[in-house]
Amino acid sequence: MDYQKILEEIHQEVLPLLDKGKVADYIPELANVDAGKFGIYLLTLEDNAYAVGDVHEKFSIQSISKVFMLALTISHLGEKVYERVDVEPSGDPFNSLVQLEHECGIPRNPFINSGALVITDMMISSFEDPRTEFLEYVRDLVGNSGIYCNMKVAGSEKQHGFKNAAMVNLMKSFGNIENDVEEVLDLYFEFCSIEMTCSELARAFRVFANHGRGVIDTKKYITESQFKRITAIMQTCGFYDEAGEFAFRVGLPGKSGVGGGIAAILPDEYSIVTWSPGLNKKGNSLAGMKALELFTTKTGTSIF
Repeated sequence: MDYQKILEEIHQEVLPLLDKGKVADYIPELANVDAGKFGIYLLTLEDNAYAVGDVHEKFSIQSISKVFMLALTISHLGEKVYERVDVEPSGDPFNSLVQLEHECGIPRNPFINSGALVITDMMISSFEDPRTEFLEYVRDLVGNSGIYCNMKVAGSEKQHGFKNAAMVNLMKSFGNIENDVEEVLDLYFEFCSIEMTCSELARAFRVFANHGRGVIDTKKYITESQFKRITAIMQTCGFYDEAGEFAFRVGLPGKSGVGGGIAAILPDEYSIVTWSPGLNKKGNSLAGMKALELFTTKTGTSIF
């Protein structure tokens, strides 16, 4: 299959969408990103790479980092993680307070903001230096020591993160946050501010396509059982209240972020990453969603 030709066709087909989405301006630092940027990067387990567009430009991965947070935490704590975070699709916006109060401070899943805040709290309780531990984990997944948080973006999120602060305080009132709320928030904002390129993200997600086994090293990052569960949560909860739409149109487990990135996998085959900063009303990349729909349609590949 001529993947390069397919990616080039997709690029041409999504070009009219690049000015239709809305950049995440509620985080002021992200409002400065050029909405015309677009990249798509495909990486197979055999190390064949195909790319079009801005695939080597760093961007804020935002909620995509929640996959790495869950993987690291579950590799240390196992099934205990799911005693404090559920695994159900939310059906509500990623920052909903109503659902969280109704369900007594137990987040619906680890990929909405409240769930990732609880995971962050677990990391603080479990690791002596969670900040370093997490960055090293992501760097190992990518095979690149040059992965960093953008502290300007983290600071921008903190200045305007009122709903996140409300969520963590609400969960603290229900006893589902153990540590200082400011410490949890600061670390959470930093983790979301990690910057990566499409090619780097594809390398990290290829480990998940390989069932949690390293491709460039011999590490076992997560067990087969943990891989199965994380992949299932990506499929059902990776796109906020648009997860069903993504499953319907694309048919791959994946995770989006409001920085415009989407990372997805076909287990045993490939990882694929798109970046286009213009978002739809649900907070997912407008052109990225369409690009991945076109990709699985043109290649006939999906988990279904």
